[in-house]
Amino acid sequence: MAPPRNLISTCALTIAFAALVAFTVTDIAASDYFDLGDFHRPVTAASPEAEEWFVRGLVQCYGFNHEEAVRCFERALAIDPDMAMAHWGIAYALGPNYNNPMMEEEASRGAHEAISKAKSGIESASAVERALITALDTRYAWPVPEDRGPLEIAYAAAMRKVYEAFPDDPDVAALFAESLMMLRPWMLWSPDGKPAPETPEIRSVLEPALERWPAHVALCHLYIHTMEPSPDPSLARAAADSLRTRVPDAGHLVHMPSHIDVLLGDYDKVIEANRKAIVADYKFVEREGRLNFFTLYRLHNLHFLVYGAMFDGQRALAMKAANELAAEVPAELLADIPDFVEAFIPTRYHVLVRYGDWKQILAEPEPPAEQPYSRAIHHYARTLALASLNRVSEAEAELATLIEAKALVPESRILFNNTCADILQIAVAMATGEVEYRKGNYEAAWENLRDAVLLDDALNYDEPWGWMQPARHALGALLLEQGHVREAETVYREDLKRHPRNGWSLAGLAESLERQEQTEQAASCKAQLAAAWTRADVPANVSCYCRTGEVAATK
Repeated sequence: MAPPRNLISTCALTIAFAALVAFTVTDIAASDYFDLGDFHRPVTAASPEAEEWFVRGLVQCYGFNHEEAVRCFERALAIDPDMAMAHWGIAYALGPNYNNPMMEEEASRGAHEAISKAKSGIESASAVERALITALDTRYAWPVPEDRGPLEIAYAAAMRKVYEAFPDDPDVAALFAESLMMLRPWMLWSPDGKPAPETPEIRSVLEPALERWPAHVALCHLYIHTMEPSPDPSLARAAADSLRTRVPDAGHLVHMPSHIDVLLGDYDKVIEANRKAIVADYKFVEREGRLNFFTLYRLHNLHFLVYGAMFDGQRALAMKAANELAAEVPAELLADIPDFVEAFIPTRYHVLVRYGDWKQILAEPEPPAEQPYSRAIHHYARTLALASLNRVSEAEAELATLIEAKALVPESRILFNNTCADILQIAVAMATGEVEYRKGNYEAAWENLRDAVLLDDALNYDEPWGWMQPARHALGALLLEQGHVREAETVYREDLKRHPRNGWSLAGLAESLERQEQTEQAASCKAQLAAAWTRADVPANVSCYCRTGEVAATK
């Protein structure tokens, strides 16, 4: 299977790097630049100012803002035209990264030219700089081969030698670990928790390095990505905590702790990290505008904020962030790269479903034809609303429209690591289950809702998860409504393994325990629920507002 593509696609890169070719170096005073913390690396340069711009470029690379990094390296070259490491920086920034393993021809040519210039000035560089330049030279070729895989393998092998020669350099450790991660981006762990072949070596580099340099931003960033899909993401908690305030104006680095927070059930921290990241993002917008390489990272942060707020029971915040997210996808961006940004637009429907705003859903206008995924999610939400309002025949008709709309969504349309087609399979199973439930066909309802759970679990790993409201929340709620208390308890316990400490499942679990007269466990669960729901603006009554009937007798 090809590695999933996150955030920036091949198509998006065409636009991003076309902009790179055209940009000019702006005369930014050092004191006016973004606050990137106290990170420093000595580098061979003609002046402290050139060195400072190089370091800024390196930090921007570590924060995956590669377009801005190139600007910094170009600024260093404007001061010191013979600075070999500034050319290395441009070559590195134009290359693939963990969120974007693809390279367009423009980027490949630019990287090859930059590393060639770095090589021409290599004699004036330090020993470690010469080693880094020589290693990066193995990563690029011109003309570009059809398969870049062997180049990445060669680069990782070259970086292993650099790491062995310079074991006391934290940047070398980070760059070597990253080169290994690039051999299998977003596939470092199997769905059942087994490490990929490269993962043990990656950990053997990052973990001792973090013991020596626990505040190094690249080491922290890469370790979070390494451990988030693992069986024990809590191992990256210290790296996440270190990164929270380390680089205040690098939005992606400020956001990164939330990848661990969400897996540990720290939804308040998810919200805080992404709120601060969005503030940093808008500082970047003020300087560089909205349509640039970093736009999709800003969308990612808003999307994550919605997700965290939904799990935290904060309806108002979730809706505000969802509306802001849609507004950050202007018509020109949607027209340029619809496959990679359209899926953000209908996020508000997920919030409306989460909080049972059925009448509001039915009042929403249908999205335009150029937003086929948004249309499909619109019809999904309408199906659930009509079913929950017991307008069953209308819900059946809406379900048929949803299935038709799903067929019109291009296979190329994605939401980060998952295709919209895969995500919509969950929508259809959920909607079918709830319609069958309202028709009184309970076995068909359970079958479809259980299918939705399996489809939800089977999505490619991603944060936030590809499906915004766990399918188990609806299954558990409707099982409870029909008195299937023991199965509901199992459903909620399974959900709490995947989404720890979420109030929705805690509410369902507490009820299922109470109805089985497990008084002590129910009381403990209610205490956990009270702690989880301290910031919520909705009551903690049920796991899903699709449940509308009276509680049935226990079976």
